[in-house]
Amino acid sequence: MSHIKEVDGIISDLIEKEVERQNNFLNMIPSENSASKAVREACSTVLMNKYAEGYPFKRYYQGNHYVDEIESIAIERAKKLFGAEHVNVQPYSGSPANFAVFLAFLKPGDKFMGLDLGCGGHLTHGSPVNFSGINYKCISYGVDRITGLINMDEVRQIALREKPKMIISGLTAYPRQIDFKAFQEIAEEVGAIHLADISHIAGLVAAGAHPSPFPFTDVVTTTTHKTLRGPRGAMIMCKEKYAKQIDKAVFPGAQGGPHENTIAAKAIAFLEAMKMDYKYYAAQIIKNSKILSQILNENGIKLFTGGTDNHLILIDLSDRGAGLGKKIAVALEEAGIVCNANTIPYDPSTPFKPSGLRLGTPMITTRGMRESEMKLIGKWISEVIKDPDNYVLKSTIRRDVEELCRKFPIEK
Repeated sequence: MSHIKEVDGIISDLIEKEVERQNNFLNMIPSENSASKAVREACSTVLMNKYAEGYPFKRYYQGNHYVDEIESIAIERAKKLFGAEHVNVQPYSGSPANFAVFLAFLKPGDKFMGLDLGCGGHLTHGSPVNFSGINYKCISYGVDRITGLINMDEVRQIALREKPKMIISGLTAYPRQIDFKAFQEIAEEVGAIHLADISHIAGLVAAGAHPSPFPFTDVVTTTTHKTLRGPRGAMIMCKEKYAKQIDKAVFPGAQGGPHENTIAAKAIAFLEAMKMDYKYYAAQIIKNSKILSQILNENGIKLFTGGTDNHLILIDLSDRGAGLGKKIAVALEEAGIVCNANTIPYDPSTPFKPSGLRLGTPMITTRGMRESEMKLIGKWISEVIKDPDNYVLKSTIRRDVEELCRKFPIEK
């Protein structure tokens, strides 16, 4: 960072402090990860200087010979990695990717189905404050109040009654596997497009650690960071028959020039995800989540659905009082453990003061932590949840966390 320091010492110092923070805290936000040095280097190359409106070998600007090759490589690697018929790697992020799918298949006011935000869905799955809820009519489906699981019979009943034009499957705070095939069958039964948003679990899917939405699902969107461990960005994968609709919706429908530096980083991340050590990594994410869940359960911490099948855990704090999520999240950060306050399904409090915690294992698994470390971390989390105002306890755990982090440094 010598050039940054030379030009702007203030920003340089803040970046250095963020490097130190990431190294000295346990980052357990399930949507975050640590990309490789190669991925990060690609993001900062001269590719960011190039405008490349259009698609490979069909650009509106000249000078895209090498950019065309890079984007083509990214597309082919994504196809191979996921078994997709068509891939568009240009979306800037997850929300723009989902917006493009809406643009491709729906008109304003059209009806669609998505998992309720409070039950583990995403803003773009129909939240009333998001474009998906503002411009379209969302019919939400939820989870069972007792089991916490998506009831596919209920989803089918809603779909048969409402006849939506699109059905979204996907998650941001749902700790169990998604039955993509069942969603596809329901969509076909009512004549709807099925959009599977696998942003959180894409890395697990790519490595075979979670059931895949391919080859049957109509359209699949995903971010390229999170468990996929690439750059901040997204892509859309679909059946070949929808390729023209998707590409037209991304450009010129939703975006202008793609970020070719990020696309190069995506290509590198896809290559990394094809390697055997990545398969071991994805499997270890789930092993770590399950052990962590077990330790939390043994310590009397209530988990939504009782555990997890993927990379994330949703802690239900409502038995300790409504709306405690933010307080406990702050207390955990003071102890060196970073997660986020989150609503739980049918939360007795409000989204501004939620009753849950969402945490996950992707980044600490990237650091090399395994089952034995999960046992320690689970114990620390449990102790803070039970006694969040204990300054001495938090200070002691903070020192222990720093010692653990030194043993598992993040690649600089």
